[in-house]
Amino acid sequence: MSQSASRRLYLKTKILKKASTLLDEEKNEKKIERERILGERVPPLSLSGLSLQDLQNLCKELHRKIDVVDEERYDIEAKVTKNEKEIAELNHKIFELKGKMKRPNLKRVRVSADAMLGALLGSKHKESIDFKANLKTVKKEEEKREEVTDWRKNVDAMSGMEGRKKMFAGTAS
Repeated sequence: MSQSASRRLYLKTKILKKASTLLDEEKNEKKIERERILGERVPPLSLSGLSLQDLQNLCKELHRKIDVVDEERYDIEAKVTKNEKEIAELNHKIFELKGKMKRPNLKRVRVSADAMLGALLGSKHKESIDFKANLKTVKKEEEKREEVTDWRKNVDAMSGMEGRKKMFAGTAS
C-alpha cells in the first residue's frame, strides 16, 4: 500500500500542525497551573497598616517558609541526582550486557599446543599429545630419472682412435 509523495507530505504537515497546537496548549496549562500553585503557597502581601512588630513577625514567617521550601528543593535535588546516577549505572550495565564494548587490540602470543591444552583443560591435561602422529602420511614416489650426461664430453671421449679403442675395450672384456 504505497502512498503518493504529495499525500505523505500533506499528512506530515497535518501532524506537525496538530503537534504544535498541542504543545502550545500544554505550555498554557503549565503556566496556569504554576500561577495557581504560587497563589496558594504565596498569598498576596498587605503591608499597609502594619506595625513594626507585625512587619518583623511577617519577615520571620517568610524566612521560615523560605527555609522549608529550600530544604524541600534540596531533598528533591538529591533524589534527582541519585536517580540520574542509578539510570546511568543501569544504562552502563545494559551496554555491557549487549556486548557493544570496544574491544582492546590483542597482542599475538606464541603458545605451544601443550601449553594451550594445559590452559584450557587445566589439571586434566597431564600427558603431551602429539598432533602430528594422527596426521595421514603421504609418501611421494621418487621419479626415476636417467642420468643426463653432457653430450659434448661424450663426443670428445668417443672421437678419434681412442674412442674406438674404448668401445672395443668395453665390449671385449
